[in-house]
Amino acid sequence: MKERIIGIDIARALAVIGMIIVNFKVVLGENGLSWVKSFASAFDGKAAATFVVLAGVGLALMTNSALRNNDSQKLKTARIRIAKRALFLFIVGLSYIVIWPADILHFYGIYMLAILLLLKSNEKTILISAIALILFYPLLIGFWNYETGWNFDTLDYLDFWTVNGFFRNLFFNGFHPVIPWTAFMLFGFWFGKQDLKSDRFIKKAFLVSSITFGVIQILSHVSISFLSEGNEQIASELSQIIGTNPMPPLPIYMFNGIAISVLIISACIIIGKRFSTNKILLALNKMGQLALTFYVAHVIIGMGFIEAINPEKMGNYPIEFSVGYALIFSLLCVLFAIFWLKKRENGPVEWIMKKIIG
Repeated sequence: MKERIIGIDIARALAVIGMIIVNFKVVLGENGLSWVKSFASAFDGKAAATFVVLAGVGLALMTNSALRNNDSQKLKTARIRIAKRALFLFIVGLSYIVIWPADILHFYGIYMLAILLLLKSNEKTILISAIALILFYPLLIGFWNYETGWNFDTLDYLDFWTVNGFFRNLFFNGFHPVIPWTAFMLFGFWFGKQDLKSDRFIKKAFLVSSITFGVIQILSHVSISFLSEGNEQIASELSQIIGTNPMPPLPIYMFNGIAISVLIISACIIIGKRFSTNKILLALNKMGQLALTFYVAHVIIGMGFIEAINPEKMGNYPIEFSVGYALIFSLLCVLFAIFWLKKRENGPVEWIMKKIIG
């Protein structure tokens, strides 16, 4: 992708900031003012979904030219690059999973292998594959217990480092299981094949995704309220089935995640075009180019710094501190990106990946 679409990187930056808020909330603490909790919870499952959809968009932009021209040599090169990138992300994600069990990068490695399998497929096949994964997942839950391996009180996965536990977590009931989360990347791959420079298409995508997201949110909320008849326990149980919570990732959540992802991406493309010289947007654009670096950094540096100061207090900080720190850390990421990219083309982790995979 020789000419970057500024809105894609802006959306990537917003997705990373959303993930930082969610993850800091979970790790540092989430008790406190209700409006701050509501603000932070608004990003649950949505930021990560957008992050994965954007990865699919990036893979499409990387391969569109070779696929259009049916250039077998470029396609072969692209396949090798994607396979190497998948392996790199899988290893990086697993390398620090002991300190960050909710890692998404090792899942990425498997999602990307699915893209390789469907690289030359037509758009209809890609969409059908994504939808099939989403609809197949409830059948899996019908056969296997979703809670197997989990201690949901501590969010520990008890048998992760066993063969059965590892593959169960990876494909079925981890934080971002391959089935159905691969659908996010497949949809992003489909979306990236469209004409993202067409104002007409982007505006239509924004409109459709906005309506879809709104309808899902309203129907989900109304259905839970009506069926629970005010009973909080029943409402909690129903929210697992027809709510928009990411665990378990049932169809309502998955379609909701796709809708909000397209809404954010299309909005960022529109805004990026209209205000292409805005300093805030240009700064977010820089941050988005270093998304992988900041994802790793928010775990190793961001969480690590607080744990080094007071390890006993981890999980017991007020939500105000968790969100405030997340926003400050995000601002520091923006400033770092601006400084770093003045004389360089890639972020630190992106540079390492480029050196390794070529």
